[in-house]
Amino acid sequence: MTPAEPPRMRGRRSAGRRAAVPPARRSSARRASRPAAAAPRKATAPRRPAPRRPARHALQLPLHHRLGVSLAVIALVCGFSIVPTDAALAATVIGPEATTQAPGAPASSPVQHLLVDATIGAPVVDRDTLGATDSIQSLSRIGTNESWAELVLMFGGWKTTKANVDYMLRWMRQENGPPDWWNRNNPLNNGYGSGGGAGLGSYPDLVTAAKYCAENLQRGYPAVVAGLVDGTNADVTAAAIWASPWASSHYGYGSRWSTSPVPIVTAPASAWGN
Repeated sequence: MTPAEPPRMRGRRSAGRRAAVPPARRSSARRASRPAAAAPRKATAPRRPAPRRPARHALQLPLHHRLGVSLAVIALVCGFSIVPTDAALAATVIGPEATTQAPGAPASSPVQHLLVDATIGAPVVDRDTLGATDSIQSLSRIGTNESWAELVLMFGGWKTTKANVDYMLRWMRQENGPPDWWNRNNPLNNGYGSGGGAGLGSYPDLVTAAKYCAENLQRGYPAVVAGLVDGTNADVTAAAIWASPWASSHYGYGSRWSTSPVPIVTAPASAWGN
C-alpha cells in the first residue's frame, strides 16, 4: 500500500490543472455539472440598454467659460430688446408736426405766432439798382461804348441803371457816330480838360476822357446831374441836356435825338491806353 501524498502536493497539482484548463472550458464544465432545470423558462424580450448619462464632471465648465456664455446670452437678449418695432419706425418716418420755439424756452411753452397787419405792404424793390460795380480795369478790358458810358457814371457816383446807360449811349451817338465813337478819345466832344474850348480837343485815353466828362457835368449841369441821380427816365435826362449849353444846336430840342437802340462797338485797345 502506497502511502498517501502529502496534502501540499495535491493542492499544487490541482491548482496546476485548474490553471491549465481555459476559462471557457471551466465555465462550460460547470454548466454541465449543474442539474437540468425542471422546466424551460419563458422567453422574455431583451432589455434595451439604458442611455448613458454624461459624466457629471463633463457638465462642469471652467468659471471663465461659464461667464463668457452668460455674457453672450445677455448681449443677445439686449440686442433683441433694442430692435425698433414697426410702430416705432413709423413714428420716426411720419411724426407729428414740428414746432419752432424760441431759444431757451421751456419744452412745454406754447408755440409763438407773429401777426402782421394786412395793410402793411412789401417794399418795392428797384431791380435796376442791383448788381455788381465793375472796376476801371474790367471796363477798359471790355472796351465798348457801353463800357465807357458806365465808366462816366462810375466816376460821377451815379447809378448804372438801364435808363442812365441808354441816355449816355444816345448822347454819344449824337456827338460821334457808333462806328468811331472813340474819335480823338473824346466821345462827347467835351472841351473841359481836352485843350479845345469848342469840344475839338482830345484826351490821352478814354479813361481820362470819362473822368473829365463826369467832372464837367458836376461843375455846371445840375439838371443833367439830377436826372442821372434819379436814374429812372432816360427821356427826362435827355431833355435836360437839350436845354443846356452843351451843344449850340440843342439837338433840335429833341427833333434830332433818336431813341432807337445803339449798336455796341468795341474801341481799339490803344484808345483805352492799353
